[in-house]
Amino acid sequence: MKLHSQMGTAWFAVCGVFFVFFRIATAEESPCVPGFESELLIFKVNRKHLRAGTSLGKVAFTDCTHRKRFLFSTDDSRFVLQTDGLLTVKREVVLHEGHRDFFIHSWDSQGQKLTVPAMVLYHGHRHGNDDLNTEHHHDSHTSNSHNHDQTQMDSVTTEDAADPQIHILDFPKSSQGLKRRKRGWVIPPLSVSENHRGPYPLFIAQIRSDEDKTKTIHYSVTGPGADAGLFTMDRVTGYLYVTQELDREKQEKYVLEAHAVALGSTGPIEKPMEVIVYVIDQNDNKPVFNQSSYVAEVPEASPRGVDVIQVVATDADDPRTDNGIIRYKIISQQPEEPSKSMFIINPVSGGIRVDAAGLDREKFPQYKLRVQVADLEGEGLAGYTDVIIKVTDSNDHAPAFTEPSYAATVEENKADAEVVRMSVTDGDEPHSPAWNAKFKIIDGDPGKLFTVKTSETNRQEGIITTAKGLDFEKTSKHTLLVMVENEIPFAVSLPTSTITVVVTVKDVNEPPIFEPETNTVSKKEDLAEGSTVVWYTASDPDTARKQKVMYKVIRDQAGWFNVDENTGEIKLRSQMDRESLFIKDDKYTALIGAYDDDQLPATGTGTLVVVLEDVNDNAPIIEEREIKVCNKNPDSLLLTVTDKDGPGFTSPYSVILLDSAKADWTARMNNTKTGIILTMNRELESRAYNVGMNVFDHQGLFQANTVKVTVCDCSGTDVKCLGKIAGGSKLPVIMGILGGILLLLMLVLLLLLLTKRKKPVKEPFLLQDDFRDDIFYYDEEGGGEDDQDYDLGVLHRGLDNRPEVFRNDVAPVFLPAPVYKPRPANPDDIGNFIDDNLKAADSDPTAPPYDSLLVFDYEGGGSEAGSLSSLNSSSDGDQDYDCLNDWGPRFKKLADMYGGDDAL
Repeated sequence: MKLHSQMGTAWFAVCGVFFVFFRIATAEESPCVPGFESELLIFKVNRKHLRAGTSLGKVAFTDCTHRKRFLFSTDDSRFVLQTDGLLTVKREVVLHEGHRDFFIHSWDSQGQKLTVPAMVLYHGHRHGNDDLNTEHHHDSHTSNSHNHDQTQMDSVTTEDAADPQIHILDFPKSSQGLKRRKRGWVIPPLSVSENHRGPYPLFIAQIRSDEDKTKTIHYSVTGPGADAGLFTMDRVTGYLYVTQELDREKQEKYVLEAHAVALGSTGPIEKPMEVIVYVIDQNDNKPVFNQSSYVAEVPEASPRGVDVIQVVATDADDPRTDNGIIRYKIISQQPEEPSKSMFIINPVSGGIRVDAAGLDREKFPQYKLRVQVADLEGEGLAGYTDVIIKVTDSNDHAPAFTEPSYAATVEENKADAEVVRMSVTDGDEPHSPAWNAKFKIIDGDPGKLFTVKTSETNRQEGIITTAKGLDFEKTSKHTLLVMVENEIPFAVSLPTSTITVVVTVKDVNEPPIFEPETNTVSKKEDLAEGSTVVWYTASDPDTARKQKVMYKVIRDQAGWFNVDENTGEIKLRSQMDRESLFIKDDKYTALIGAYDDDQLPATGTGTLVVVLEDVNDNAPIIEEREIKVCNKNPDSLLLTVTDKDGPGFTSPYSVILLDSAKADWTARMNNTKTGIILTMNRELESRAYNVGMNVFDHQGLFQANTVKVTVCDCSGTDVKCLGKIAGGSKLPVIMGILGGILLLLMLVLLLLLLTKRKKPVKEPFLLQDDFRDDIFYYDEEGGGEDDQDYDLGVLHRGLDNRPEVFRNDVAPVFLPAPVYKPRPANPDDIGNFIDDNLKAADSDPTAPPYDSLLVFDYEGGGSEAGSLSSLNSSSDGDQDYDCLNDWGPRFKKLADMYGGDDAL
């Protein structure tokens, strides 16, 4: 028994040892999760009024490294957390509702943000004098309380390099032996405040390798910032420094790599270690509005709560901290009438809205607001802008019609015809939405026959038009009730103005209407001439006029129909043909007209569609009219058969040769009965043969078809007619054509010779004895006797240079010339002398020029005549014009103009 008892005790001890090892192993295997130790933090206090500097408790946080200090932040600027987790009151807090809720944030070694909700709770009773009890709730876990009067919580800064809490980053270790690695090595990030005052270089952390106990290690750092000299590292101690101020708005974090190399070794002794440096935000940027000033409008008499405008500002600081949280505030209003706070602004969104009644454009047409935006939730750095709010006119006057009623007349059947224009007046600001009129028909138009709209050019004028054609026979008068309002609703309760519009419909002569508009009938194409096709009638909508309706054919391309003028009976005028060119899809279309007997007849039209039913009126024909074949070893010829008729009256076809062709040829149908196979019975002489045959359709209708077959002296299918064909030669025809062409050329040459021979020979321009070459001397009016020395022939030489100008410049030789009177001796008879000789010259057929063609355009280059510019009057004043007084009364006027005293 003892032995068994001892063995049982030993076995229990062994099991206990294994259980302890199992628990230890399990504990070692349990992974570490970065974060807060509680899911909810509740800090209980005994009073509602908390002074600045009051310590509320400590927050427990781990990033699964050896670090004891972390960077914390809250979304409530009234509280602040030290790096050791101590939560204190930054600004005075009053718990009006008994509690204050907010969130606490921190970051793990990978830079991941972690958040936990927190609450400062007033529990209503005391534990000693001014005790502040703090509880951390995580399931059933509760932390120890802290006494504010007895405990001092001091934060530790990183400025002191000798501080034992300074960051020392060790290179990660590798697992040894069979020990399993539990989790990856995590390097905690570093934090440096932006705009730090130094002194620089500023110590951040120390990098250390465990190999420094036995070896001399040289340290270095690389990466963005380090390569530019912003971060440096002491190669002996591993101290990491920042050399100048950082700016979070330019870069909020830096990712560096630390390296450790043993003295004398060829490679690194440790793997490079990633070092993350976060730049802590400082409130170094004030909020800025996106506009230096804003302009907005608000209608007068707007009620409270009407949105006016939204101002927007931004802050370059971190929006996750108070440095970037901004609030808006109106700090002044001008004028302060009728209330100092006519407007209110949403502190978070910047939206401005009306906060008091009494906006009156006539009294205060404009307000100027001075708006402030500040960070730290409205208590930090500030920016300013001006908001100009213009009070616009509101719709406090109703539009009114200028006339008590309107009457108009419009013709029936006219759509979109203007009926009447209506004018209104309005006391609101011109050309504003409160002034622009909007019209509406509210009664009298159940059929929606009318429309009303506002004129584009005059917004206080309404135009009524017809939406569709009116019908006098249905309604001859319409009474409409029209209302007018504005584009925007009335600001206050106002009566609307209405008016009555009486529209009288004017009767017009309407054309007769066919029923149906398109009449479709089916007829056989062989319908007998004179047969009735259809009765197609129309009715006159003008029932009150009692007019007679008559009919006529307007369009009948084939000319097949006649219509009875009085009854509308349509008869066949000529035989119809379904195979006609005017048929489309077996349909023939004609246009029939109906007109009344009004003084100005109105004509309506109807469409007659005749569907032609096919009959067997076309015999089949052979398409190939001429073919060639060899007389030796020929192949059979396939002839195509077609029929204009429709299905049922065509194939299968049959064929019978005429007696004259049976001796030399054989004809039979192919397998489909749609083609004829023509075969030569024997070798024939090379010439042309006319092969006649009767081709029958399915119903036995036939006609004779003749195919001209040219038999050539060749063999097989390669048909070549190289020799002379017995049927006749084309040589005489060719010779005849060539002879005709030759004869035509000879006739042309003969005509040219005759034309050349008959060309008239130029005669002298003037007759040799033409006395008109003698220039009569009347008196010395110009340059003296030299004026007679000129050649009239130069006037004709100009025409000689223009052969394309046809003229008759040869004096007639068979006409008698009139007798010209000689110069009288008595100067008094000079007038009669000029008159008589002028008449003689006008009737002289031999006087040049001999026709009406006068050419004066050759005085320049290329002309033999001299320039007309050489003809000028003497300006020397030596000419004596006194002789004009001796020429009689006809020259008295000239004598008065040129004679007389020189003093004149």
